[in-house]
Amino acid sequence: MLLLSFAVVLLMAVLLSALAHRTILSTAALFLVAGFILGEDTTGLLHLHSDSPIVAQLAELALFAVLFTDGMRVGWADLRSAWRLPGRALGWGLPLTLLITALLAHFVAGLGWPEALLIGAILAPTDPVFAAALVGNDKVPARLRHLLNVESGVNDGLALPFVVLLLALAAGSDDLHLGKIASELAVGLLIGVLVPLLAIALERTRWLAASAAYAPLNGVAIGLLVLALGKITHGNLFLAAFAAGITVATFGPRERAAFEHFGENIAELLKLAALLVFGALISVRFLGEISWAGWAFAVLAIFVARPVALWISFLRSGLGVREQAAAMWFGPKGFASVVYGLLVLESGIAAGDEVFHLVALTIVISILLHSSTDVVVARAFDESREAPAWFGVLHRVRRPLRPRRRDRDSSSADG
Repeated sequence: MLLLSFAVVLLMAVLLSALAHRTILSTAALFLVAGFILGEDTTGLLHLHSDSPIVAQLAELALFAVLFTDGMRVGWADLRSAWRLPGRALGWGLPLTLLITALLAHFVAGLGWPEALLIGAILAPTDPVFAAALVGNDKVPARLRHLLNVESGVNDGLALPFVVLLLALAAGSDDLHLGKIASELAVGLLIGVLVPLLAIALERTRWLAASAAYAPLNGVAIGLLVLALGKITHGNLFLAAFAAGITVATFGPRERAAFEHFGENIAELLKLAALLVFGALISVRFLGEISWAGWAFAVLAIFVARPVALWISFLRSGLGVREQAAAMWFGPKGFASVVYGLLVLESGIAAGDEVFHLVALTIVISILLHSSTDVVVARAFDESREAPAWFGVLHRVRRPLRPRRRDRDSSSADG
């Protein structure tokens, strides 16, 4: 039934994709709403719960694929040459967003400090997938697209250690497992760099080469190897995915070009499937279990936490007002927050259910808002749209008149 549902909704999304590209209609929102309608507590066609294995596995796989393809969009040279703005967003924006969200969770939602800091870490990462029209629009300034893409790709992995530490703190554990966290990060980074380097080196030998038909599968094989080795060694999968993407983009431009379009389609399919499953977990009863304070927290977490954090981070940065406003607004919550929220449920902490409800509500509101406003904001960067229509007409009318006036003046001077 899940496969049938996904196939039907996917067909609808394909047929409506041209319309969605031009309007506020969002493909992501379509899958989220479809999951909501098909969920067990609504129509009952999909029997999925938060503890169903496919929920966590699909969300994790989708996040891995998204980070892998995100990493491929930028090589190390690109990161190094344009790190100033992403560095501000990550160095200042990420911790400030975490702290402001934690303050809201404590004083508005009434959570204890360990749980409030935990939900701050869960909701701090951003996802460019739900602002695709902005990130993928060439009329949007390149530095803004680069900022949002790099920030969202890196902050998922940076937030994970905080989530694990704060989860242990919320559970009342005396051992925060600092050594284990550090080793997982190091192993993930090592796998993400070495596996692509080895695969690229093998293809460059005189005895081995990929045919044109199989060249796109090279990226798939690299991604699967990184994923499998990360699972076996318990390395940080998300850091490994992003590092692998950057390594391929840096050292294998040919492999990157062959895989890019194919890889984005794979990531898109997994993302949409994860959204359908996540939407099936949400229901009217689920939303009704959240108090008015929880709803207030979710709204403030979107409209206050990131905008204030990014405003402080970009003071005296030289970023234009319009670009800064777009960066402040587009902090959509996505797969990383879903995966981290599911980790909280699996941990069994006392406030786990309440934390997951608040995280899920914030993600739903974020997806609906950000994925339906990306086209509108992207159009604001179209210079041709900034001038009113009458200005263009007047400009075209006045242009041919000017030479005539000059001709008249010259003829009168001759006379």
